Amino acid sequence: MLARRSSIILFILSLCSFHVFVGCLNNEGIALVSFKNSIQQDPQGSMNNWNYSDETPCFWNGITCNDQKVVSVSIPKKKLTGFLSASLGSLSELRHVNLRNNKFFGSLPAELFAAQGLQSLVLYGNLFSGKIPDEIGKLSYLQALDLSENFFNGSLPVSLLQCKRLRVLDLSQNNFSGFLPKGFGTNLVLLERLDLSYNKFGGSIPSDLGSLSNLQGTVDLSHNLFNGSIPPSLGNLPEKVYIDLTYNNLSGPIPQNGTLINRGPTAFIGNPGLCGPPLKDPCSDSKASSPSSYPFLPSNYPPQGTDEKGGGGRGSGLSKSAVIAIIVCDVIGICIVGLLFSYCYSRMCPCGKKKIDGYGFGKGGKRGKECLCFRKDESETLSENVEQYDLVPLDSQVAFDLDELLKASAFVLGKSGIGIVYKVVLEDGLVLAVRRLGEGGSQRFKEFQTEVEAIGKLKHPNIVSLRAYYWSVDEKLLIYDYVPNGNLTSAIHGKPGMVTFTPLSWSMRLKIMKGVAKGLAYLHEYSPKKYVHGDLKPSNILLGHNMEPKISDFGLGRLANIAGGSPTLQSSRMISELQQRQQGNAPSEVATVASAASFGSFYQAPEALKVVKPSQKWDVYSYGVILLEMITGKSPLVQVGTSEIDIVHWMQLCIEEKKPLSDVLDPFLAEDADKEEEMITVLKIAMACIQTSPERRPSMRHVCDTFERLPVSSE
Repeated sequence: MLARRSSIILFILSLCSFHVFVGCLNNEGIALVSFKNSIQQDPQGSMNNWNYSDETPCFWNGITCNDQKVVSVSIPKKKLTGFLSASLGSLSELRHVNLRNNKFFGSLPAELFAAQGLQSLVLYGNLFSGKIPDEIGKLSYLQALDLSENFFNGSLPVSLLQCKRLRVLDLSQNNFSGFLPKGFGTNLVLLERLDLSYNKFGGSIPSDLGSLSNLQGTVDLSHNLFNGSIPPSLGNLPEKVYIDLTYNNLSGPIPQNGTLINRGPTAFIGNPGLCGPPLKDPCSDSKASSPSSYPFLPSNYPPQGTDEKGGGGRGSGLSKSAVIAIIVCDVIGICIVGLLFSYCYSRMCPCGKKKIDGYGFGKGGKRGKECLCFRKDESETLSENVEQYDLVPLDSQVAFDLDELLKASAFVLGKSGIGIVYKVVLEDGLVLAVRRLGEGGSQRFKEFQTEVEAIGKLKHPNIVSLRAYYWSVDEKLLIYDYVPNGNLTSAIHGKPGMVTFTPLSWSMRLKIMKGVAKGLAYLHEYSPKKYVHGDLKPSNILLGHNMEPKISDFGLGRLANIAGGSPTLQSSRMISELQQRQQGNAPSEVATVASAASFGSFYQAPEALKVVKPSQKWDVYSYGVILLEMITGKSPLVQVGTSEIDIVHWMQLCIEEKKPLSDVLDPFLAEDADKEEEMITVLKIAMACIQTSPERRPSMRHVCDTFERLPVSSE
């Protein structure tokens, strides 16, 4: 009996101690524990210190408090698996929720939006599904909503328009459908970033989107089911905004006003019904005169009436025979004028071909009067065969001309299958880099001009500036800013034959890695056409006066293709020429180029073997390989015993074998041991970038954000 009484007392004491134990934690902590209990897997132990024994959750991992109130729950990229507990909605002062890149599933609980002070909800990169609850309209302070890369479906709730402070709305890569709510543009006027791409949104694009005057970067409506015409009001968006409408069901003429003027065709492809500039598909009369295109014209304009015999009715115009007579006379007249012009031109200006002889720089004198001559064997149209004998500046600050360029001193910097690169020093001391694309080939001048002028508009501190170009039948030259400190390959590994080599410090490597990321992010996100580099490698990352990185050779392959050069045939000729010009350095220079060519494939993404068209994710993969090279100091091909494997598989092998960090890092970084956490962070970025699946790789914008969170003192 006594033993039984003792056991009852112990049980009661245990209950009391349990209540005391729970009572230590405040209500907000209990709500967070409820959230923790909804987590099925936490492989990294990111919530291990979330304990009942604490009085407050303010010191728990991922929790931020203000005056003992939880204001932020941030647990990104921890491989958490589970559903989102409604208990978070009971945190009265909650301002920020960031659970990105985990494995949360299920729908969003409506109770979450009881936290009406919520300012940012970032859930991208999870497995969420279902609809957005109507209760989201309660979040009148919401500024950032990022639900991208999930499986959300259904249409957007009209209540979302009540979130009038919204600045970032990213719903890309989901299964949303239906129309955009009426008043989308007039209510969300503070939006700075809008991405609705890769969904199933349908209906017409709301005309009031043109009211979003605060938008920046890219407005991405691509890969949806939007139909109807493009509202001309989109031209009212800020001038620097790029509008991506690709791969929808849009139709009709592309409006030529405001922001929509001078956009390249890449903003509109994938819409078979669209017509007019900049697309090559001209608008038919029915499209061009439709009321939706020209609302100021009556619907029956121009007159369409004809009689049954095909002749014009009253006031319908000339008869058929009269029209034929006029056409015949015109043709005869044009032929006579053409013959007269040809005769006079041949007498006044005998054809010859102008060529910059060997591009010797220093042999050229003043140019005489040139003639525009066209050979019979040229198959392209006349407009594309015009020889552009003048240097064409792409920058208002270009103050030199072709004569000065020809008289300048020149030195061979290097060559590839695409062409020789020269260092050119003008008389006034200005130093330029000139790439010679080669001689001959198909003469597609207009296409070349369009492409080169688009590249010339790209201005960023981490991209080499194209300053001018020259085109003729026999010569195609690209003139760039000269970047003095060589390329990244030499900076990492040294030059062949170099006796002494000073390795880059960690802070310098970090500066270079950040700069390259910014340059790529500019190409991908903020350039007019969201470009892809497609051939990123250390040899085309140049280093400026202060070792700032500058991405080069962007668009070079396409320009060479348009210019008609044959890289395979030219490479042997250029190597031979370089050997003749260089004095004593030919073997090492040629070896460098051959080595760079052989290593180039190691920077290509795995899908490049299957997919023809490059994507931004190709560049991300190439960037990841470059990061590995900078962190480890290894070449792209690593010696392992008696065999060689590429650096990506070598790194994966190191991880599988659980090698210590010291075995992975470049031995020259040993003196920067205090920066080990930064090195690990960069290594994680690299591993994310080289994921086999393109969808799992981060965007360069996200890579830049990660770098920005590293301590500034490291630079």
